[in-house]
Amino acid sequence: MSSKLFTSASIGPLTLRNRTIRSAAFESMCPGNAPSRQLLDYHRSVAAGGVGMTTIAYAAVTRSGLSFDRQLWMRPEILPGLREITDAIHHEGAAASIQLGHCGNMSHKNICGETPVGACTGFNLYSPTFVRGLREDELPVLAKAYGDSVRMAREAGFEAVEIHAGHGYLISQFLSPYTNHRKDRFGGSLENRMRFMDLVMEEVMSAAGSDIAVLVKMNMRDGFKGGMELEESLQVGKRLVSDGAQALVLSGGFVSKAPMYVMRGAMPILSMTHYMESWWLKYGVRMVGSKMIPTEPFREAYFLEDALKFREIITDVPLVYVGGLVSRKKIDEVLDCGFEFVQMARALLNEPAFVNRMRAEEKARCNCGHSNYCIARMYTIDMACHKHLQEKLPPCLEREIDKLEKKWVD
Repeated sequence: MSSKLFTSASIGPLTLRNRTIRSAAFESMCPGNAPSRQLLDYHRSVAAGGVGMTTIAYAAVTRSGLSFDRQLWMRPEILPGLREITDAIHHEGAAASIQLGHCGNMSHKNICGETPVGACTGFNLYSPTFVRGLREDELPVLAKAYGDSVRMAREAGFEAVEIHAGHGYLISQFLSPYTNHRKDRFGGSLENRMRFMDLVMEEVMSAAGSDIAVLVKMNMRDGFKGGMELEESLQVGKRLVSDGAQALVLSGGFVSKAPMYVMRGAMPILSMTHYMESWWLKYGVRMVGSKMIPTEPFREAYFLEDALKFREIITDVPLVYVGGLVSRKKIDEVLDCGFEFVQMARALLNEPAFVNRMRAEEKARCNCGHSNYCIARMYTIDMACHKHLQEKLPPCLEREIDKLEKKWVD
């Protein structure tokens, strides 16, 4: 069977030059919640490296939706900077997408400027902070912010938006029985838990019109007992298609409960705490971090089994596979299973020109070692592969990375 990888394909009104998408992995390259030259240079490098579309991640639709102090916040004054990035991406022949979301309870007053809000009132141990449950009258206003962000994305030159409805962020917090204990019409049954998602999608599709492609990233499983499982997620997927989604990005995991279910492997605790400024947080995470962030075994294409179940029942929109793709062989296998597109993040951080190399080499495989150093560093500085750093790492971090890479590399 000939490879589909370098054939064109469409998502709604948008046609991509090939089947690859740089997934919406948070870069931590936006000091002041605004785009930077570093963000431009990275996405331009991925576009020049042959990807079909690159996705900037993730942009909060309101200030209350910020979970990091180096994260984009959609507002009119950042649009000229975003336009520079989309122009650079287009110059290299790729399409440009931006992920839009709201972190819900995954924030802190120091970052978002107010008591964090979520589906329900409670306490978020990971921030740590108290959380205020959103009132019913606030939900249409918040949904409208998603639509307003889509309009700003168009003005900034993006051809696509990816709505974040997974990973335990706000829409996901409404969908999951783990975080949604509401007693009003937005809680209880799955039908009720999908209402906020429906409100968001109504605003998004109205704003997108006929010229912006709309993808939605969703969870197939939350990744722990008491979270959303496949049976309900399949219904969510069908509802998103009914709501107008033009492609689904199939993921899983909950950043506040099962973060490594999203990324797989282990979190390098020494590397993560090395960059933390707060001494009490540094030593606290070193003491209990391995228990709070349990390891999930890595294997290539780790979400494929669940994603195939979505492929069986959702046939009228493209499905985007994401999760552990590091070789052309496995990418061809995933595409041959009926998925229209594949997303990669760590592979393209490790090697921005990986797509071009796959075009030249049928057996191409990136040399990502799955140590997850890039993620550990991301929380404090930026997302960067340890193999491309200008500075020399301390010996203790080198030993940690070496140990993890020996464990996970085949």
